[in-house]
Amino acid sequence: MQTVKMVVTGPFNSGKTEFIQTVSEIDVVSTERKVTSDAEKIKESTTVAMDFGRITVDDELVLYLFGTPGQKRFDFMWEILSEGMLGFIVMVDSTRPETFKEARAILETFRAYAPTPYVVAANKQDMEDAWEIDDMRIALRLDPDVKLLPAVAVDRDSVKGVLLELLTSIVAEL
Repeated sequence: MQTVKMVVTGPFNSGKTEFIQTVSEIDVVSTERKVTSDAEKIKESTTVAMDFGRITVDDELVLYLFGTPGQKRFDFMWEILSEGMLGFIVMVDSTRPETFKEARAILETFRAYAPTPYVVAANKQDMEDAWEIDDMRIALRLDPDVKLLPAVAVDRDSVKGVLLELLTSIVAEL
């Protein structure tokens, strides 16, 4: 049996935990803690160490999904979680353009940790105020060859589509 470690990263409240919970076949191991700042207006808890989920693709392939904390004060976990990853996903909240610069910085950080395949998931594409994919590509300064995928972290088919795109990129590189 082959296991593939994938990391799901991105800014605070971009949908990393939801993404993993939506597709994991096990109860997600989560290190959520109550938020005690202005961020409470957005959500009540945040990941402080990691989220962990698993999905069996077939008899020969299992994906291990590691979600990173999104808050800068927990970024020391990023390098630890990136060790051994074969690819990563950067989640971006399509409705919060004020987080795009941070998402770009996180992308660059993870590219520096390991030259592995990655995709960018434009989450919350089901929301009325979501940015268009082409506009997000420009705002995030992504090259045309970078996969920027529309996503809805609470939709199983959407999550599986993002994972499949990353897995395809990983297999192409192996």
